[in-house]
Amino acid sequence: MPDPTSLRHRVAVVGAAETDSVGVRPDRSMIGLHAEAALNALADAGLKPSDVDGVATAGPSPALVAEYLGIIPRYVDGTSVGGCSFLIHVRHAAAAIAAGLADVVLITHGESGRSRIGVAGQGPAPGQPAGQFQAPYGVGGPPTMFSIPVARYMKRFGVTEEQLASVAVSTRKWASLNPRAAMRDPITVDDVLTSRLICWPLHLLNCCLVTDGGGALVLVSEERARDFPKKPVYVLGAGESVEVANVSMMRDFHESKAYQVAGANAFRMAGVGIDAIDHTMLYDAFTHTPVYMLEALGIAQPGEGTSFFESGRAAPGGDFPINTNGGGLSY
Repeated sequence: MPDPTSLRHRVAVVGAAETDSVGVRPDRSMIGLHAEAALNALADAGLKPSDVDGVATAGPSPALVAEYLGIIPRYVDGTSVGGCSFLIHVRHAAAAIAAGLADVVLITHGESGRSRIGVAGQGPAPGQPAGQFQAPYGVGGPPTMFSIPVARYMKRFGVTEEQLASVAVSTRKWASLNPRAAMRDPITVDDVLTSRLICWPLHLLNCCLVTDGGGALVLVSEERARDFPKKPVYVLGAGESVEVANVSMMRDFHESKAYQVAGANAFRMAGVGIDAIDHTMLYDAFTHTPVYMLEALGIAQPGEGTSFFESGRAAPGGDFPINTNGGGLSY
């Protein structure tokens, strides 16, 4: 098998940007948000759409993004497996650039989550497994799916609702320092527990925000990265995996096997161990997902991930900062 470490430091991010603002953007459609973020990222790198020969995205087809921006790419990636798709695009782009399949890869994201401008309908089709075996029992949107494993996790490890709420409180402390964050007012554990119940044990403040916005990255080879005026950010390690599309098919509700596989691959490619990590940005769709990730990566022991947030280690002033922009929960 190819040595994954051969991709270490071979590719760099030379442009990164978001839409002009994140929150409520009824002035832009979903594809418009992709384009705004893309053009901002290209400007950050000092490039134009005509310089791009690789396009990767999820949500809309990469063909639609390329058409909208007037790009005729020689490399495309439409991998769409949920919120981690764009990290997978980075890994694929690194391999593609190293293999000579593309020189400049543009990765875009845009979502009109709040305003719902130009967004196709969602929901499991009756002919799909989720439509047949989950939807009839009330399992529909993400909160109803994510609540099932976390309820079991709490029972097994004795984790309380207060401990889960501490994740939101810690993350909001970071958001209060970020002028771009959508939610900046400080919150307490009681605020989380008294917020509207969505699907037990998930209250409103246990759930990530639903907003309009987008972001984009521009990647080039290590050699070409030296020609850009801004200091490049090199890709050291990346991993990917998927486990299930249906929550009822999880092999173990207490952990994510996919997190473990992806994390191990990323560490192996980077050639570093857990001890080298002192800051993480973890996908916080709900308050328990970063907890699962800490445990899957081996940073915390099973059942002990909430301690990073409860003790203040993850918050400003702590020794292990997590989601320092305010995360999905507040940013």
